[in-house]
Amino acid sequence: MAQPTPNGAVERHPVQLQPMQVPKASDVLANDLRERILRGEYPSGTALPPERELVSQTRMSRTTVREALRILEVQGLVSIKTGRSGGAFVQQPGGDSLATSVSLLIRGQQLRLTALLETREAIEPACASLAAKYRTDDDLEVLDAANRAVGDLELPLDAFLRANVDWHVGVAAASHNELLMGFMSALSKAIYSSTENKAFVDDSVRTTTHKAHKTITDAIRTGDSAAAVRRMTKHVHGYAEAVVQVEERTKIDLAEA
Repeated sequence: MAQPTPNGAVERHPVQLQPMQVPKASDVLANDLRERILRGEYPSGTALPPERELVSQTRMSRTTVREALRILEVQGLVSIKTGRSGGAFVQQPGGDSLATSVSLLIRGQQLRLTALLETREAIEPACASLAAKYRTDDDLEVLDAANRAVGDLELPLDAFLRANVDWHVGVAAASHNELLMGFMSALSKAIYSSTENKAFVDDSVRTTTHKAHKTITDAIRTGDSAAAVRRMTKHVHGYAEAVVQVEERTKIDLAEA
């Protein structure tokens, strides 16, 4: 308890406080709605209450409510539609959200091309291993169709590159692991960009790529996980070693979405 001084004044001890970070009201509302959506309280397609009702329920300003909904829209958790039947509609996060985040990371951090190559060497053999365990007949049809296009030497470079990416994403899809599928889909644009090199992609490279894809697909078809890992590792590592010798770019170039 503070003791009075002889002259009657209360003796006060110095109190040192640290700066406090107070969250914005819009962040608080966005966080609450985000958790409700992710917990499944608001299923995909659910229309959130109209803006004026959210203002009334939360006792927050119209500006705060709009900013919170905009945050959720950017995160891919709501879709905002205009018009008489418009509003904010719940949507579950999907591959597009992850792809956007990965693209922003690559562009914002100006990631090195070697970072992409190292990432591919880390995750694509795992995709091949799981694909050999869980692939379906439909998955094999996707891989075969993509690789037939890869093996067509008359195919324009752009179409070849897209078929090549389709095959690699197809292997991830055949793993039936949602995280690997989402991540490879997100990386697909970067993979396309990093392989877009006319000086490198000649008939020899196309033939080698087609042969590698076929041997990996064969291992996936027969359920041989060990062979799938070994062959995919050799494929992506061989590509990484070859491309760095001719690729002048040191960072990943992605066009603005």
